[in-house]
Amino acid sequence: MPEHNKAPLLRLAGVHTHIGEYHILQGVNFEVPRTGVTALLGRNGAGKTTTLRTIMGLWHASKGTVSFDAADITQTKTPDIARSGIAYVPEDMGIFGGLTVQENLRLATRDGKFDELRLEWIFGFFPALKRFWLRPGGTLSGGQKQMVAIARAIIEPRKLLLIDEPTKGLAPAIVQNLADAFAELKAKATTILLVEQNFNFVRSIADHVVVMDDGRVVHHGAMAALIEDEDLQARLLGLQPAASA
Repeated sequence: MPEHNKAPLLRLAGVHTHIGEYHILQGVNFEVPRTGVTALLGRNGAGKTTTLRTIMGLWHASKGTVSFDAADITQTKTPDIARSGIAYVPEDMGIFGGLTVQENLRLATRDGKFDELRLEWIFGFFPALKRFWLRPGGTLSGGQKQMVAIARAIIEPRKLLLIDEPTKGLAPAIVQNLADAFAELKAKATTILLVEQNFNFVRSIADHVVVMDDGRVVHHGAMAALIEDEDLQARLLGLQPAASA
């Protein structure tokens, strides 16, 4: 493998982010390896969403460096970050309520045209989208809007997906479809950084984990190691150990 491809796709080094008078991120350091899923975990208010928004340029770091594919994007504008190969699915989904599902997805294509094979691949994971294809986004349920938001992020190949709470509002069967979609995206050399509260979902798909608390990274490493260590899960995430048989 070329040395360039061995380097992390994303690196945050000493990142601080202020929102007004609030100092949210306080020296965040972590790396996201290429072609895998990295889970960004932590209790509510730990700074996870702020981290994603800082990477995407929606808020700019007041100190430190955000590097993507060896380029400094710390002060880059959001549209330019998107053009570099990063897609972002926010927790509030951010779909256009007055546009149909079709129109929402078309906006995310490079030239306004769908790759029909890729579109059918997406329908395989989210069959409801085909049924609601011409329905305005604003009339959909929360779970349906989540499907649209995720589909919009993957309608074109991306180097990196930033996804905030992807399973929120989804039925269990669709959550499993989402896990299958992420597995295929990994196989297609897509890197995913996701924030998620559903630990059972995360443990089934994540390769790496970063845990935040109070605006700082307090743990990072292999997901397998965290799965094996219930004491660490309890200390970092407040999870209760599984009852012994």
